[in-house]
Amino acid sequence: MNNYILSCCSTADLSKEHFISRDIKYICFHYELDGVGHSDDLGETMSFDDFYSAMVNGAETKTSQINAAEYEAYFDGFLKEGKDILHVCLSSGISGTVNSAIIARDILQERYPERKIYIVDSLGASSGFGLLMDKLADLRDAGKSIDELNIWVNENKLKVQSWFFTTDLTFFVKGGRVTKTAGFMGNILNICPLLNVDRAGKLVPRYKIRTKKKVIEAIVNQMEQHAQYGLDYSGKCYISQSACMKDAKAVAKLVESRFPKLNGKVEINHIGTTIGSHTGPGTVALFFWGDERE
Repeated sequence: MNNYILSCCSTADLSKEHFISRDIKYICFHYELDGVGHSDDLGETMSFDDFYSAMVNGAETKTSQINAAEYEAYFDGFLKEGKDILHVCLSSGISGTVNSAIIARDILQERYPERKIYIVDSLGASSGFGLLMDKLADLRDAGKSIDELNIWVNENKLKVQSWFFTTDLTFFVKGGRVTKTAGFMGNILNICPLLNVDRAGKLVPRYKIRTKKKVIEAIVNQMEQHAQYGLDYSGKCYISQSACMKDAKAVAKLVESRFPKLNGKVEINHIGTTIGSHTGPGTVALFFWGDERE
């Protein structure tokens, strides 16, 4: 029996069932919908369909990270049970929540000097962050110690490749990531930006691709270019999507046809309410193990 727990933020965008089956603990971010507060609880209290439908119908969204007091209370429960903690946070390139976790750790370390509390910046988001957590669960189950896992995750987290595209620029414009003029012209010309997460954990536009069909091909081409062992890739592959399951399935089908040695089928998850508040519907993200990000 392990004397430590694996933990992360709900923004790893795996299902509740996945977290439970892998014995990964999680703490929830928060969001507001038209001024009403909600927990980013993996679609439990509000379905993803209802959330994205509300956005399409004009609802205003706002997100908030987990604060230090929340982390302190959350970690304290495990420490009281005599457990050490390895907690992995949403990328510092997207959120400041890792700083709140560090503050909580420093407070609790004085209270529990005999316990180990490791805080890791994932430098990732959504199910790419989830792919990292799933691998840590594999290593834990293989008998690795918390110290070994802390070293491994910091040496390997940049090998999670994370590629995104969107077929609707509306919410990128609304969030200030794309100008109104560029967004208007992009929608008229059917431009689908292809982005990835860089080594600083930030989402960076890479290519402007015209038509959904071509961007689906392009995102799988990036996997072919960057995956470990190329077309012989034998790791897991995750996809997350925001109210565009048909597009996600098209990407998954293409991945499975090109990478016959995949570890199981492509797993498709929802982009959760925190990340989805900024992307809006129409975003597909592809995650796999590959070369170290630039």
